[in-house]
Amino acid sequence: MHLADIVVVAPDRLAQIAGAVTLLSAADYRQSQPFALDDILRRVPGLYVRGEEGLALRPNVGIRGLTPIRSTEVLFLEDGVPLAYAPYGDNASYYHPPIERFSGVQVLRGSAQIAFGPHTVGGVINYTTPNPSEDLEGRLVLRGGNRGNREVTLQASDTVGETGILGMFTRRESEGNRDNQDLSYDDLFVKLTRPISASQNLTLKASWLREDSQVTYSGLTEAEYAADPRQNPFGNDRFEAEHMAASAVHAWRLTDTLRLTTALYGATFQRDWWRQSSNSGQRPNDASDPACGGMANLNTTCGNEGRLRDYYSFGIDSRLAWDWATAGRLAGRLEAGVRLHRENQERLQWNGDTPTARRPGVGRNAGVVEDNTRRATAMSGFVQNSFVLGDLTITPGLRLESIEFERANNLPGGGRGQRRIDVAIPGLGFAWSRDDRLTAFAGVHRGFSPPRAEDIITNTGGSVELDAEQSTNWEAGLRARPAAGVALEATAFRMDFDNQIVPSSVAGGVGATLTSAGETLHQGLEFAGRFSSAEAFGSELDWYADATLTWVAQAEYVGRRFSSLSGFGAVSVTGNRLPYAPEWFGRAAFGVRAPSGLQAEVEVVQTGEMFADDLNTVAPTANGQRGLIPDATVINLAGSWALPNTSVRLLARVRNVADRTYIIDRARGILPNEPRIVQIGVEYAF
Repeated sequence: MHLADIVVVAPDRLAQIAGAVTLLSAADYRQSQPFALDDILRRVPGLYVRGEEGLALRPNVGIRGLTPIRSTEVLFLEDGVPLAYAPYGDNASYYHPPIERFSGVQVLRGSAQIAFGPHTVGGVINYTTPNPSEDLEGRLVLRGGNRGNREVTLQASDTVGETGILGMFTRRESEGNRDNQDLSYDDLFVKLTRPISASQNLTLKASWLREDSQVTYSGLTEAEYAADPRQNPFGNDRFEAEHMAASAVHAWRLTDTLRLTTALYGATFQRDWWRQSSNSGQRPNDASDPACGGMANLNTTCGNEGRLRDYYSFGIDSRLAWDWATAGRLAGRLEAGVRLHRENQERLQWNGDTPTARRPGVGRNAGVVEDNTRRATAMSGFVQNSFVLGDLTITPGLRLESIEFERANNLPGGGRGQRRIDVAIPGLGFAWSRDDRLTAFAGVHRGFSPPRAEDIITNTGGSVELDAEQSTNWEAGLRARPAAGVALEATAFRMDFDNQIVPSSVAGGVGATLTSAGETLHQGLEFAGRFSSAEAFGSELDWYADATLTWVAQAEYVGRRFSSLSGFGAVSVTGNRLPYAPEWFGRAAFGVRAPSGLQAEVEVVQTGEMFADDLNTVAPTANGQRGLIPDATVINLAGSWALPNTSVRLLARVRNVADRTYIIDRARGILPNEPRIVQIGVEYAF
């Protein structure tokens, strides 16, 4: 581990981690030639990942039956620093860096995640970025395929004097999953490392991403999906975004056993989403645009809505790690840290008079209909100590979060309000490991996820009785390497929610007002396995297989609960399954690597059926927002060939080989999966 990284998971201490953890290196997943984030994260047991527009620019990740919509229950980090632009006040993901940037992925799902936060309900996903090389090296990747899929990635690194320099540029384009889409983004990433002294290092990072996409927010009605599942009536909709981030990490090894790491970080995210519809129930000629006259006038007289968001966040995170030992058999590691964090949100909604308007209207649409300022100021701290007693490691810990929310309605007559949340998040974990072939672990911790500022403070400044999301999370499992070339992991989990937060109308989409769902229960099993003939038998021809399988046996309302859907408030949903929580999901991949440089892999991805509302409606409704989402099986192929005596590798991948079409989401109306994608490419290493 590089000296100036914030350590999330130290691979050499894996046997002492008291909880489920998955480590993936770029070498692990690049052989599959991942097309988007989904392809990497579904290699992790317990994670349900679904697509949206086609490039995973707005990821949807659910853990152990939690809602995947906008990854609101997931804490994303990059090299230990918060990746989300508003993790305290609005954790919905409308931005994600390209997967080409990462050298590895670490996923924590147990009690160890309380060292990070604020979200400790589902899990922590930490992306690691590569460090500069000692000598000049790099790679160039070019790909092209159907549906306008094009990609270029250039990475280069070197060390000049004592300064390590790494730079990376990625551009991707695609027509995505539907018609009238044109997705594109550019991403630039720079990383500098330099020793300050024999015991101190400094790492500077900066990134910039610009997206300019023709993409709608709205899904399809049932009739629209039946007529053409890949249609998109709203070709005038556009998403424009710019994300900039920078961090400075100072690592100081005070002694051989004591290390202090401090990170200063900041980010800005501006995004404008101009759209004529926010869901399949909002069609022209409805109450929001009465002069439109209907779908026939969609491209002429119908207006639009501009959802304009500016986010600014910055903070400081300082962590101390001390490896200690007594004169007897007792030893361990003490970790403690503090964080100060600040977020500002500027939120506008401009209603325009025409399909392509980019300013407030003056007539029927009433111009500016939202002007909000929202802030979150957080102070947190944690302490966690691992006591190592021979083969047994016991790790108690405690995290404290204090968050103050502010909201101001800047329109005439608007109100202002404040609300504060203080919470203690304890955790306790156990790990037993005689050697690196077998580790047994168990743990319990308090899950916590703060509500958004808008969900506990009304637009008039009043207070909403919406408590923070809290749960008690249990797990027990095994990590085993019973023989050379074989790795297995199995975990049983249980999450008891005192109060789970869900949209008051699931069909309203991610922007719906949230409500306290009361008691819910998630429990099940997750499994991962891997085999390599080269590691097992020393064969030159490597036959390999890896698989994950998750069974969410229960994800249901267990307290006294009535439906949150409009018109069904008197209908009990106690015992019903939570929306977007498939019972079964998993993947299996089988491949071969030859000494000649040829590699090929086939992957099968299976997702079980799921409900889209708390009533567990089976028959679809006309607007497409409710109804059963059937199970689906998809086959993907990948292959490559390293040309002999060269630094060139030829690439090929096929997504959704059978070109199956199925439903992946109903929250804003029906969204289809990705169609068949065929790409070829070349990689040149230097």
